[in-house]
Amino acid sequence: MADAATLPILLRQLRLPTMAACCDDVTERALAAGWSIPQALAALCEYELAEREQRRLQRHTREARLPAGKTMATFDFSAVEHIQRQKLTSMACDGTWIEQARNLLLFGASGLGKSHIAAAIGHALIERGLRVRYYPASALVQELQTAKLELRLAEALSKLDKYPLLVIDDIGYVKRSEAETSVLFELIAHRYEAGSLLITSNQPFSAWDSIFPDDMMAVAAIDRLVHHADIVELTGESYRKRAHARINKPPRLTHTPFSP
Repeated sequence: MADAATLPILLRQLRLPTMAACCDDVTERALAAGWSIPQALAALCEYELAEREQRRLQRHTREARLPAGKTMATFDFSAVEHIQRQKLTSMACDGTWIEQARNLLLFGASGLGKSHIAAAIGHALIERGLRVRYYPASALVQELQTAKLELRLAEALSKLDKYPLLVIDDIGYVKRSEAETSVLFELIAHRYEAGSLLITSNQPFSAWDSIFPDDMMAVAAIDRLVHHADIVELTGESYRKRAHARINKPPRLTHTPFSP
């Protein structure tokens, strides 16, 4: 029969490193408090599970490549007119729409916080156990173009399937070329009813002919995106414009100017 000194060794062999590191401390507390064996084992399991969850969170956050520091708590909802705060908060807290392979499309002028909201939702869903991948639209298109030239586009699209949510930021900045448009359309078609897309755009659908030079392709892409989608439009004044106005605001006079 193994003695207490071999327990950490056995736990490491079972690939339970946190339990191995904590077993001496838990054993001492269990003896002092009169815990039963199941209680001591439960405490060790809680440590192991908590550490695994922390490692998962760190790993999935790194691979997501989301902009750091962008959370729902740090977003100034008061600066955006008529924003659907409850809907966005709900989608950040509940991954049901991801399970249903629904899309979220955020529209609005530059500087209203679309990218911030997209990143915040991504961070929140990672905390809830989902895998997310963020791409600036232009970078994603370049990556897929390279894969297509190397005859491995299908493989590249399949690799993205491991992410239930794919965030594509600033789709309106994709250049209007047949090569870029074709891989973007293939991605949208590939994800249709199979995986969720969160897309931000500073251009409404009516202007998407600047993204897709072929009108039929534009209609087909939009049709697939909106079939199972929530659409949120942000309106208001650019936060960069507001910040510029604050910086350049004339100083407030505290006394009556001298008049000659």
